[in-house]
Amino acid sequence: MDALLVIVPTEPSVFGELPDSERWQELNARSKPVKGTVRATVLTNRRHTLAVLGYIGADASTFERLSLAGRMFKEASARNPRSVGLMAFGDAPNAEGAMEALLAAGLAGAFQMPAYRSRKDDSKSNDEGRIERLILVGAPKVDIPFCIASARGNNLVRWLTALPPNKLDSRGYHETVAKLARKHGLGFKWYDEAALKRLGANAFLAVSAANATRDAGIAHLTYRPKANKSGKPDIALVGKGILFDTGGVNLKPHRSMLDMHTDMSGSAVALATLLALAELEAPLAIDAWLAITENQIGPTAYRPQEVITASNGVTIQVIHTDAEGRMVLADTLALAGKTQPRFMIDFATLTGAAVYSLTERMSGVLTNRQALAATLVEAGRTSGERVWNFPFDADYDTDLESKVADIMQCSADSKGDHILATRFLNRFVPEGLAWAHVDLSASTRTGGLAHINTEVTGFGVRYALELILKHDILGAVGRRK
Repeated sequence: MDALLVIVPTEPSVFGELPDSERWQELNARSKPVKGTVRATVLTNRRHTLAVLGYIGADASTFERLSLAGRMFKEASARNPRSVGLMAFGDAPNAEGAMEALLAAGLAGAFQMPAYRSRKDDSKSNDEGRIERLILVGAPKVDIPFCIASARGNNLVRWLTALPPNKLDSRGYHETVAKLARKHGLGFKWYDEAALKRLGANAFLAVSAANATRDAGIAHLTYRPKANKSGKPDIALVGKGILFDTGGVNLKPHRSMLDMHTDMSGSAVALATLLALAELEAPLAIDAWLAITENQIGPTAYRPQEVITASNGVTIQVIHTDAEGRMVLADTLALAGKTQPRFMIDFATLTGAAVYSLTERMSGVLTNRQALAATLVEAGRTSGERVWNFPFDADYDTDLESKVADIMQCSADSKGDHILATRFLNRFVPEGLAWAHVDLSASTRTGGLAHINTEVTGFGVRYALELILKHDILGAVGRRK
């Protein structure tokens, strides 16, 4: 092994079980162990294996374990290890959680993000620095298939989200989704603009109107387990896929527009979650709906004060063209709702207000079923992708009252916009359908987040899998009425 990463309790007595034990004991003796601390040395074997030691507290959360694992891999990265051993000590639950965190960090660190440099660094081969093997040493029980599916999903979200807007346009995204659907044996249907016009999806079409080409649309993917090849979906995953957001007529300033190729992260989360569930052969019928377009500026762009009728008949008074995410989601939620899933959840990089409220360390979650709030938050805690539940009280609707339409798209002053955006979206969710909205304020963060060391975090897949498979969200919703 080029490197051996070991997580231990803050008061360890395990070094006799490690190779070159005296070296580890010397490393531990440098100073009093503090949880979250990372230390490194080199072993005396022929390979001069890098030894990285991480200390974890007995009460550490999943987020803290993932963060420690991420720091340990960052410490090891300077040696460009190809073969990395992973070990964890402590009580069974803590050791299992620590090993899972190391595995998640290793699978994320081994993934190569998009790069378009014309010349390679001659001092390095193309493969140098790439982790080729992760070796679980004396591994406590870990659900490896779940870890791999979750990491694969996270990597897909990071890859798609990081792609430049001229590399991932509507046509390219459509083709990519279609190929992935075929590869994974999923059903696939593409609603192009002509089909959406027939369906009356004018909220979506208002946003896509200024596009240079007529390639925008809504992708509908279906996964059915072997025991349920037909019938209604149990869960619908919905994602905002704005491939580039200029802000439209209400044009964004330079810095606000700089990273707007990442505004499609929600659709990538919905897509990757569905693929992970299919890979794990989940015993649930799952659909994914991806709203794919750009929000451009031009002579055909939609404008403030236009009144637009969505596919469910609700009329919308446009206030700000940079509130395009809720426009495309309105029709997408309405179409997904017609299939009558038991639970629907959407993912969207929807509002700056969520970032202002939480920073990029957590994402916001809101739901029309207050009884689900505890489950939604707990899934964030146990997955390490933390969420905070915001209010969903009906009196917020007074801020969206319109004199000319059924509802205003947003308020003019943007106070509490993450809450008002969710109240707006609620008008397009069929009555009686359990629904949650995730505002992905943590989709990107300078320096990464937890075990992810890239700015694009891929936040959402770990959370969704935990919620669906380990927290039985359908059990919390109850039987289909």
